[in-house]
Amino acid sequence: MYWMIVLLSLSLLALIGTGIYLEIHPPAKQPHIQRKWKSVVAVNLLVFVGAQVGLLVLGMQDAMAETAASAAGGEISVGLGLSLIGIGIPTAMATVGAGIAVGPVGAASLAVISEKPELFGRTLIYLGLAEGIAIYGLVVTILMMGKIG
Repeated sequence: MYWMIVLLSLSLLALIGTGIYLEIHPPAKQPHIQRKWKSVVAVNLLVFVGAQVGLLVLGMQDAMAETAASAAGGEISVGLGLSLIGIGIPTAMATVGAGIAVGPVGAASLAVISEKPELFGRTLIYLGLAEGIAIYGLVVTILMMGKIG
C-alpha cells in the first residue's frame, strides 16, 4: 500500500512541476510539440487517477478488515470516518468554488479601480460576496457536525 502512496505523491508532484514548467515556458505553436506535451500530461494524469483508484480500493479493503478490532478499542468506525469525510466535502467544494469566483472578480476589480478609484468600495463588496461562498460551505459543515455528535 505504501508504494501506491509514493506513486500518487510522485505523480502529483510531477503534475504540479509540469504545470509550473508550462506556465513559465509555454510550448511552441508546432503541432508535434503540443501533441508531445498533451501526451505527457495525459499519461501523468492517468497514472495519478489510477493510483487514486487503486489506493481507494486497497484502502477500503484494509479499512473494512479492521472494523471489528477497532470497535473494541473505542476507535472511530468506518461509518463515522466516512461520514466525517462526507461532512468535509461541502467545505472543500465551496472553497474551490470561491477560488474560482474570486479570480475573475478580483481581476475585474483591479481593472476598474485602476480607471476609477472611487469604485473601490463597490468592488470590495463584490469580492466579499464571492468569498462568502466558502463561508456558506463552512457553515453547512458545522451544522452537519452537530448532527452526528
